[in-house]
Amino acid sequence: MKRLWLLVLLAALTGCAPGPQSAMNAGGPEAHVIADLMRNFTILLGVIFLIVIGLALAALGTRRHRGMETLAPSPDREAKLTRIVGAASVLTTVILLGLIVISVSAGKALSDRSMPRNALTIEVTASQWWWYVRYLNDDASQIIVTANEIHIPVGRPVMIRGTSQDVIHSFWVPGLSGKRDLIPSRVTTVWFQAERPGRFRGQCAEFCGLQHAHMALWVVAEDEAAFEKWRAAQLQDAHEPSTDSERNGQQVFLGSECVLCHTIRGTAAHGQVAPDLTHIASRLSLAAGTLANNRGNLAGWISDPQSIKPGNHMATVPLEPDQLQSLLDYVGSLQ
Repeated sequence: MKRLWLLVLLAALTGCAPGPQSAMNAGGPEAHVIADLMRNFTILLGVIFLIVIGLALAALGTRRHRGMETLAPSPDREAKLTRIVGAASVLTTVILLGLIVISVSAGKALSDRSMPRNALTIEVTASQWWWYVRYLNDDASQIIVTANEIHIPVGRPVMIRGTSQDVIHSFWVPGLSGKRDLIPSRVTTVWFQAERPGRFRGQCAEFCGLQHAHMALWVVAEDEAAFEKWRAAQLQDAHEPSTDSERNGQQVFLGSECVLCHTIRGTAAHGQVAPDLTHIASRLSLAAGTLANNRGNLAGWISDPQSIKPGNHMATVPLEPDQLQSLLDYVGSLQ
């Protein structure tokens, strides 16, 4: 029994531990509202739980002490019990009303948001099982397209305009905001703002198929100068091959089925059904957060994507060892 309680306690502490994907690791005003709501609910309901358990144990102890005999309660005792039950009912009603008020206030604080002048609008389209990211701009030449990773400047409000390409998904970055369902043929919005630099992991929070658990994304909050540097780099076409191996790798890519699905701006690859690879080497992860972005993982992902993420829609392209190495050199140069 003691071991069971210890496991429960450890699980609770693990769930509340700050991390890259934790609501307790609040990195912005919206996240603080949600973290405070969770903290208030946890404390209040925890106290109630302890009181109820304490009273139950006290009642069991009293009954054991008195034995199993059943005595008719006296009128005074019955009146006392009636008052206790009535007071407990009133207290329960007050607590529930208080929780409702706290919850509604938090929801109002999250929804009462008008469009600030300096807001950054990002379009996120969820697909099985990755995220298409598009930075909207009135000037078409300034629109950025990327995948599975969002960069934002610290202190600037961000509006996510979300939709889905296939089934219902849910956009959730607990360190910055609450959940928002992404529904096919509809656009839903969610606001957040980072108050400090950092990396915040997001996750699809609606079961969307076989690889639902491997549909993550990263939000990178950085200062304005770093964001503008990243933005300027993302607007450029792909890096031109500078070595023989990179040139060979580009020809391998352009001569394979990869061009049917992926885009690399500045080349003949204009596929629209898979992530844009123009600057893939600058991203933190591969396969929507499934793998760290490094040469070894990239080789495994290209060679046999189904063994890493079964059921995903990436085709397995047969390559000779020298072709694979050249392709890795080329893709690794796409900063």
